[in-house]
Amino acid sequence: MSLPADGRRVRVGTTFARAMVPVSDAEAEFTWFFRTEFTAVVRSVYLILHDQERARDIAQDAFIQLLTHWSRVSKYDRPDAWVRRVAIRMAMRAARRERLRASLEREVDPATVLKPVDLDLVRAVQQLPPKQRAAIVLFYFEDRPISEVAEIMSCSEVAAKVSLHRGRKALAELIGSEEVSDVP
Repeated sequence: MSLPADGRRVRVGTTFARAMVPVSDAEAEFTWFFRTEFTAVVRSVYLILHDQERARDIAQDAFIQLLTHWSRVSKYDRPDAWVRRVAIRMAMRAARRERLRASLEREVDPATVLKPVDLDLVRAVQQLPPKQRAAIVLFYFEDRPISEVAEIMSCSEVAAKVSLHRGRKALAELIGSEEVSDVP
């Protein structure tokens, strides 16, 4: 198999290979920089998050941003400081989101969230088209009146009732029930 001589990526099995052409100076610089700095950036992010996998993910995201701005950032006196600043900002945002999530979870009473649910019903609801699924979830699972269902779905009350009726009818067929009651 011959590779194109113009530097295009070509598919080889399940991976991509680069045609045998000289690598640009910018690409070589970035590769060297990545290999030199990546581990240190991961370590810095890890010390903020205390989660090795998330630290690697965030460091990779920071280097992706660096790659997109490499032509400009590579001219800075300290491109390593730029990528660290990006990675640390991302890590701080992730830590803040985690703290907020944890505080919200503490405030929510598990008894009100964890109501017994029929798994067959949940699977059947997942098979409905999105509008019908939304109407069913809002009306039955969240116990909202039809006026709120319509408002949340950005449609008229009639359209919400139609979606709810069709969803109930489809659920009855999926579950094997004969009963389909009308919307109040």
